[in-house]
Amino acid sequence: MNIGIIGSGNISGTHAHAASAIPGVAVAAVYGRNADRVATLAGRHGAAPYTEFDRFLRHRPMDVVSIGTPSGLHATHGIAAAERGLHVLVEKPIDVTVARANALLDAARANRIKLGVFFQDRFAPGIRTLKQRIDDGVLGRPILASARVKWYRPPEYYGASKWRGTRALDGGGALMNQGIHTVDLLLWLLGPVRRVFARTATALHAIEVEDIAVAVLEFESGALATLEATTAAFPGYPRRIELSGTDGTAIVEDDRLLSIDVRSSAASPDRKGPASQERSAPLNVSSPVVADVSGHKAVIEDFLDAIANDRPPGCDGIAAIRSVALVEAVYESARRGAAVDLTPAHA
Repeated sequence: MNIGIIGSGNISGTHAHAASAIPGVAVAAVYGRNADRVATLAGRHGAAPYTEFDRFLRHRPMDVVSIGTPSGLHATHGIAAAERGLHVLVEKPIDVTVARANALLDAARANRIKLGVFFQDRFAPGIRTLKQRIDDGVLGRPILASARVKWYRPPEYYGASKWRGTRALDGGGALMNQGIHTVDLLLWLLGPVRRVFARTATALHAIEVEDIAVAVLEFESGALATLEATTAAFPGYPRRIELSGTDGTAIVEDDRLLSIDVRSSAASPDRKGPASQERSAPLNVSSPVVADVSGHKAVIEDFLDAIANDRPPGCDGIAAIRSVALVEAVYESARRGAAVDLTPAHA
């Protein structure tokens, strides 16, 4: 399989590195507006460099494109690729509005190509174990969750970028960019959200959007959850999810399942998890650099298998739209100062 990389920034380098680590996969071409960065990334992976988008899309052989451009351009680039028969794997979020995301989904359907989104946390072993325990009923009926993304980004993270922290291209701040992974996980683990009440603030950074978001989520199942997302919590702390069901509680930190405590110890072989094990904080709590590409590699492998076996990828466009819809509802609630109901189609 031949993959084209759309974008030449930090995350596109991660995509290219992850793809190159898969046997039988080649990075065929790289597109970006910065000629120097494009040349560097393409040269590192033996790919053809392009600064003209139409010429890039005509490159062959190329079967799949991986999109790592600013979030507000994801649908634009994805639709153009889909119309040329190329499968589309896009960095989170799928785009910054439900309307744009739906346009990309419609283009994928019309052109009969696969559409997937990089939500690599779904492939983390600890998260997958938790998902299985929930599906198996080990925790009973989920009733309460708390999710905290208390990260830190220095002022230059936004100041050195033309798009981060802007409504047009970032779509939001700490929630739409950093917290979107956790939004996706809550929806994946607990199902659709019925209602949200939220507050946002811009407390530390000189940006157009929020660097703090706090929300209370009411799920259709009746479960309740609190969600915190920030890029203003110096020095940054690992993402943590605590989930309680009628029969027990599970705790995940930095995508590792720390513990599961249930009424029947026989039902939970990992009841005594490594909760007390000390570890250094992961790099992503204070930096956008992705040091470990194994999660992105797993997403690409799953996506290529989905193409080969004509099945939905691990996170498809429909699932990815739900996370954007929930973030939009959070922002609307914060603006209105009132609870917001989600429509069933986007819950």
